[in-house]
Amino acid sequence: MLNKLIIAVSLFLGLFAHAQVPVIKIDGSSTVFPITEAMAEEFQTAQKGKVRVTVGISGTGGGFKKFCRGEIDIQDASRPIQTSELEACRKAGIKFLEIPIAYDATAVIVGKKNTWLKSISVSDLKKMWEPAAQGKIMKWSDINPAWPKENMKLYGAGADSGTFDYFTEAVVGKSKSSRGDYTASEDDNTLVTGVANDQYAIGYIPLAYFEENKTKLNALAIIGGDKAPKKNEAVLPSRETVETGTYFPLSRPVFIYVSEASLKKTEIKDFVNFYLSNAAKIVPEVKYVPLPAKAYEIGKKHVKENKLGTVFGGHSEIGLKIEDLMKREGSL
Repeated sequence: MLNKLIIAVSLFLGLFAHAQVPVIKIDGSSTVFPITEAMAEEFQTAQKGKVRVTVGISGTGGGFKKFCRGEIDIQDASRPIQTSELEACRKAGIKFLEIPIAYDATAVIVGKKNTWLKSISVSDLKKMWEPAAQGKIMKWSDINPAWPKENMKLYGAGADSGTFDYFTEAVVGKSKSSRGDYTASEDDNTLVTGVANDQYAIGYIPLAYFEENKTKLNALAIIGGDKAPKKNEAVLPSRETVETGTYFPLSRPVFIYVSEASLKKTEIKDFVNFYLSNAAKIVPEVKYVPLPAKAYEIGKKHVKENKLGTVFGGHSEIGLKIEDLMKREGSL
């Protein structure tokens, strides 16, 4: 009887102790997920079980819905907060810090059996993906007569994805403006599989997911046009071309958004500072491009000074340099 009592008390104390471990709740972008997941693992190891971090993937849009309802502490975002999300946060009294944490690029991908395409222009991508293309631009030869007279199979991000928002803005010229007759998924691995298994498929995914699947896929060099630093030169996505801005217009900074209320908790402030202190090492380990060291120092300064708001004013911008971005004053 005494042994049973001791076991019961031990179990109760164990459960009680577990319940007292603070939990940092994070959700949002599938693009940013690998970075934050790696950070969470390293942080929890460093904390030796004193803090638990949960990281979900509901897409940038889905994450902001939770963030602006006060359901999570940190939001992973592969594009800036938009006007409607700003309004939702304002109504709920959610104030936040906007912190760039890495560069990402969107890779336009084809399968290994695609023998006719090594590069593609932004203007051809627009013809392929704009809303007017739906039901009209169906075959490869509809874009270029030299390409096969075979139906294109299109794969891309779902509507809740920040990658979808950025790709449509960069390529079509308006965020969320896209044909609807394509295979959409928030799961980038689904897109990888679809494109890899079809000779006539084309899609777009975060560069990190392409890097993991180079044996199955080819990335197309992008011809950015008149606004590109290299104008009509075809540029492949890489760490160097993303850092220099020559992979245009499909490279961008990605972010975490931190609730001001959450940041008052010691464990969350510790996690955010840990994130910024270790980003230069961990970001490249998960196949993303780190920001300049100065950007992480500015990020820490913003955390220390509790610099609230966004520098984007509720919309994305194409081709903005990270150094210029960090100098801007946030607006509530």
